[in-house]
Amino acid sequence: MNSLLNRTGASLAFGLGLAGAATAGDVLVTSDIAVSTTWTADNTYNLQDQIYVLPGASLTIEAGTVVSSTTNLGGSLAVAKGAQIFVQGTQTHPVIMTSKADEATWTGGDSRTGTWREAANEWGNLTIMGDAYISENATVGNTAVPSASNFAAMEGLVADFVGDTKVLYGGGNDDDDSGSISHLSIRYGGKVIGLGNELNGLSLGGIGRGTDLSYVEIMNNVDDGIEIWGGTLELDHIAIWNVGDDSLDIDQGFRGKVQFGLIVQGYSVDASQGSGVGDNAIETDGAEDSDWQPVTTTTMYNMTVIGQPVDGDGLTAWRDGARVQYRNCIFMDGGEKVVRPDGDDGDGASGYGHNGTLTFAQTWTTPYTATSAVNAPAMPGDFYQSQSSGMLSEMTDSVFFRNLNAAAYTEANVHNVFGAGNHNVLIPGFDAVDAPIVSITRGPAVVRGGKTMLPVIGLDPRAANAAVTSFAAAPNDGFFVPASFRGAFAAGDGANWLSGWTASEAYGMTNTGGVQQSEINILCDPANDHYLGNNAKLNDSVFDGAAESGLHLEVTDGPAGEFGFFLVSASSGPGLNVFEGILCLTNPTGRYNPQIATNQGAPELNSIGQFDANGTLYSISGNASSSGGSGYDVPLLLPFSPAGQVIAPGDTYYFQAWYRDLNGGGGSSANFSNVAEVLFP
Repeated sequence: MNSLLNRTGASLAFGLGLAGAATAGDVLVTSDIAVSTTWTADNTYNLQDQIYVLPGASLTIEAGTVVSSTTNLGGSLAVAKGAQIFVQGTQTHPVIMTSKADEATWTGGDSRTGTWREAANEWGNLTIMGDAYISENATVGNTAVPSASNFAAMEGLVADFVGDTKVLYGGGNDDDDSGSISHLSIRYGGKVIGLGNELNGLSLGGIGRGTDLSYVEIMNNVDDGIEIWGGTLELDHIAIWNVGDDSLDIDQGFRGKVQFGLIVQGYSVDASQGSGVGDNAIETDGAEDSDWQPVTTTTMYNMTVIGQPVDGDGLTAWRDGARVQYRNCIFMDGGEKVVRPDGDDGDGASGYGHNGTLTFAQTWTTPYTATSAVNAPAMPGDFYQSQSSGMLSEMTDSVFFRNLNAAAYTEANVHNVFGAGNHNVLIPGFDAVDAPIVSITRGPAVVRGGKTMLPVIGLDPRAANAAVTSFAAAPNDGFFVPASFRGAFAAGDGANWLSGWTASEAYGMTNTGGVQQSEINILCDPANDHYLGNNAKLNDSVFDGAAESGLHLEVTDGPAGEFGFFLVSASSGPGLNVFEGILCLTNPTGRYNPQIATNQGAPELNSIGQFDANGTLYSISGNASSSGGSGYDVPLLLPFSPAGQVIAPGDTYYFQAWYRDLNGGGGSSANFSNVAEVLFP
């Protein structure tokens, strides 16, 4: 399950794979990483070539670390199948992968500063290869029953010799774990190897759902922003700005999930890849051939997709029988079709419907439970887990604004996108006052590849008008977060999750919108297990603007049916064994419980909740976010004696969840979660 907090990954010792440093702070990386290695924030890691993390090894990159290269070297980083990467960025100390030319624009070496430039192709990229199923068939012919022997060579990588396996991805483990990534900004990359063979900002091949990927930004890449080949990865909080081809490109039977994504279409000044003009915002390819399986079957919630209003391609492109559900999204400023069908069948062949598979049109009227009779997997219900309701293809509960091309909605209308049952909102005008986001500012026109681009130079992507509320929220399924708004951002102060870690903020391109998110650190982790053999986790804890303080707390993986509430202290300690858990808060400790709420005459101080069947703490006090009723919105008032103390800007407080663990100690016991250390903005 993906958490919205930074992942820490394994604690790994510094290993081999590094050559001598030119200076104390500049480490030249010249050889592959064969043993588990840690890169630290006191160094900059200068990639001198295509560097691989080899099978059996792992690479941990600490918060605040910079990884870079130069145009002439085009250094890049690739994680081979069987290896892992742990990117441990935080909101205030992201990990940055960029070019030396970008570093040169930072003030005093501060990565939170810099100057946006018309540039790309200044270094390589990050590529990760896993062992999950893909639709690429290693054999000849249309006999692609899903098989662990299906694999492919990664685009943009060059094998050192015939039979070199470190460039291969794909296998038979949909739960494959390639590590974890949090708060990673990738800038100015995308090395061009040859025609049709380029490095994307982030390339993900055969990645399994055991991998965590959250808070990743791609800025100014020469080819695609993020490209995914097959696998079951679940990714959230992604931002893709100004790339030269597709922003999000999906291929080879991807069966994962996506939530909270921002796409800002633009162009690449380097036209080595095609025209350099951004192609489709989201391009989904079903499989390498339409009768192969797996076929792309995915659900995306809360995407904000901003196209180019004059010239541009589709906001969503559909190829090779792809099955995609878009829900609670914003689609605006598209220069062509909102729904763009493409009749390609596996890069050739005879178009949709080849060999009896569903046509593109049929996917819009076919329930998600349908499976192909052609080369079907033995257990299709286990194979296709990303959809749990509706039709195989659909757009529901979304907002459409200022897509002014005459053919913008032609295909959407064919498939009844705006039928009443889909709960979509089509804003008829083009006045900015009606926009589903707070604001957008475009710079002067730039002509690239014969097309006119209006680059976005300022953006406040928080929800406005029709996007503030939604008809339905995402399911609380362990990955999706129930969110009662449309698009990638909620409304109000603190809702802009780009704050603190992105290039768009460093370059002054995004308005953080009032109260800024501050750093959340996880302590006392892992907590002690409860009687069901798991430890309750304070995760999904974010500054979301719903509470007076801006802080919303969530607890997952608790024991179903048990009750719990939250504690707060101004300090923490090494931990005290109490019942079945470890109390890591020190006195004075306040309790957000019914008794305190009654004593202080402040019902907002009551956080009492109960764990549901999935282990998520749901409020029974009424004080939870509007996003599904889970967790707790922290008020400014503190549950301390004497009453009246409040959280002030610049304060640091520590939060921990207490809960009943009745079977843990023979019938009457309790336990604690880990701790969130929060510096309030």
